[in-house]
Amino acid sequence: MIERYTLPEMGALWTEEQKYRNWLKVELAACEAMVELGEIPQGAWQEIRTKAGFDVGRIAELEAEVRHDVIAFLTSVNEHVGPAGRFIHLGLTSSDVLDTALALQLVQTLDVLALRLEELIAATRAKAREHRDTVMIGRTHGIHAEPITFGFKLAGWLAELARHAERLRALRPRLAAGKLSGAVGTYANLDPRVEARACELLGLVPDTASTQVISRDRHAEFVQALALTAGSIERFAVEIRNLQRTDVLEVEEYFAAGQKGSSAMPHKRNPIASEQLTGLARIVRSNATAALENMALWHERDISHSSVERVILPDSAILVHYMLVKFTALVEKLAVYPENMARNLHRYGGVVFSQRVLLALVAKGLTREEAYRIVQTNAHKAWNREGGDFRALIEADPEVQILLAPAELAACFEPRHHLKHLDTIFARLEI
Repeated sequence: MIERYTLPEMGALWTEEQKYRNWLKVELAACEAMVELGEIPQGAWQEIRTKAGFDVGRIAELEAEVRHDVIAFLTSVNEHVGPAGRFIHLGLTSSDVLDTALALQLVQTLDVLALRLEELIAATRAKAREHRDTVMIGRTHGIHAEPITFGFKLAGWLAELARHAERLRALRPRLAAGKLSGAVGTYANLDPRVEARACELLGLVPDTASTQVISRDRHAEFVQALALTAGSIERFAVEIRNLQRTDVLEVEEYFAAGQKGSSAMPHKRNPIASEQLTGLARIVRSNATAALENMALWHERDISHSSVERVILPDSAILVHYMLVKFTALVEKLAVYPENMARNLHRYGGVVFSQRVLLALVAKGLTREEAYRIVQTNAHKAWNREGGDFRALIEADPEVQILLAPAELAACFEPRHHLKHLDTIFARLEI
């Protein structure tokens, strides 16, 4: 059962204290494995297991002197353990601890993000179910196209979110890889069985073939997955921003009692959450580029990746977690205005039903070119004109009157024709 985290607790996964806890877990798992193989005395292991600890402030003090974080950490641990501390870190190199502990951290983070993503999926499915039959206009190029429902629009979001959930599930085993293989990955001073057992104790698997570090393609994939998730949230947020425009106003972000939209204009109700999410996605996306750059290290290792990861991994994880929580609340409280959707759908006398009229004329024997000319001429007369009425114009067109009976023409303006197969899509997504 994955523990349910709150927002501050996601941040807590990336504190210095939590980092050192994970380091200590790795060191203790290595010691336990060595005890089982007879490489560390049982008495020393009892001392280590009982007394092992650290002090964050002391580590910082030591690091200022020795300029090496792992050595400072080990010194602090040994100050707690005493003489038995000489058995800690036997045969290990710093990156054995750093990368294995980072794997723990990334898996913990992934599990929390997966929970939050499932919450967003549930909120989106509920809203899609609520509005599966709420008819609105579909738009391409920002221009009215043909009828859809708001539930159908959300179905597209839901399918995209489900793919992200699948990506996170597929990514987890690739992130859950540790290494205790020494300075260049050859197990020169460490039995491979120590790595195998320690990883088992930690819930990880040994890296297939490490150098001094675990190859950074795994970490790059993690940030790529976060960037993709953030990119989808951005897409949805941009859609909300467009649908909330004053001249559209088909949906609107929740506006709390007492909330103010502008210091100068009291009437303003701005889509600030969606705009914020749009901006945050840009940061995560830029971090994905940095993660890709981290893959190319010199020979068996350099530390050019280290300083980058200290920024991009916690920032990306915390930002995407925040984005998931923020957007879930936005979806749950989103105001939907079906009357405005109906108004926009029927602007200019149902000009968006032009394809149905075109096909009806073709079915009566006109060539596509002839039918297109008739429909386009009437559509453009109505388009963007005060009082423009495509349906009235097409009904009065002599060429159309000859071919289509009033009932046949009326059928062309029935929105439900465009929605008759949506149940197929809703069934796929359990809406």
